[in-house]
Formats: sequence, C-alpha cells, structure tokens
Amino acid sequence: MTSLNKGHGRLERRELTTSTVLEDYLDWPGAHQVFRLERRTTLLPSGEVRGQVVYGVTSLGPNRADPERLLRIARGHWHIENRSHWVREVTFDEDRSQVRVGSIPEVMAAFRNAVIGLLRATGHDRIASTCRRLAAHPWEALALLGISEEN
Repeated sequence: MTSLNKGHGRLERRELTTSTVLEDYLDWPGAHQVFRLERRTTLLPSGEVRGQVVYGVTSLGPNRADPERLLRIARGHWHIENRSHWVREVTFDEDRSQVRVGSIPEVMAAFRNAVIGLLRATGHDRIASTCRRLAAHPWEALALLGISEEN
C-alpha cells in the first residue's frame, strides 16, 4: 500500500508492507501481522529528502486491518501526538516542571489531560489562547465544571 500527500511544503510518500508469515513464529501474544512502513519526505523548498523505516507488530489480522487501514492507524499516532502530547509539552511547558516527588508528576499529567479533554469537549480547540482567556476570567473557567458564582 502506497500513499502520497502534499502539504505544508512537503511531499510525503508512505509505503506499508504487511505479512502474516511470522504469526506462528513470534513469541508475542496476539501477534497476527507484522508490517514495515517506509516514509520518504521531500522538503519542497530545498529538495532535501528524508527517509525513515519503522517496523510494527499488530494483534489485528488481515481481515480486520488491511494495509490501507494499518497505514491510517499509523498516521493516527501523530494525531494523538499533536493534539495531546504537543499541547502538554508546549502549552503547559510540562518538560520544565519541577514536580518530581512521588506520584505528583502523574497526578499533574492527569490534571493537564483532564483540562485538555474538558476544553476540547466544550468546543475549544485553541488550548493556549483559551487558557489565557480563562486565567483572566476564572468564573468562566469554573462554569465549564458547572460551578457558578451563586454556588
């Protein structure tokens, strides 16, 4: 399966090859397919070409995930990265947090995820600007949780 996309000043070619040959050989519970994904990106302004090959194992058999679906799933990884991890790292500056004792880092990560989820669920996609606005209007922020000034 090959896909070709052009956008953001790049031409991206992805080629995914799948196999079930290793299904009985692998000592990996639930492994039904293995795949090889080759990505080739050409930066259009400079003509620079970058390449990467990744390998994967999936519990989805060919009847549940053909190469086209596996390619969509692999690309979906970046959707998660861009919508969650990037927001946590950049907007909330998570990597510079000095909280390192006990389970506090995990609790703070859970709070950040809850905030991102709440904002997205209430129709706010621009997390950074929404956080700035809500910091200046705390009652509006509390209203997202169903808390009003009268409570």
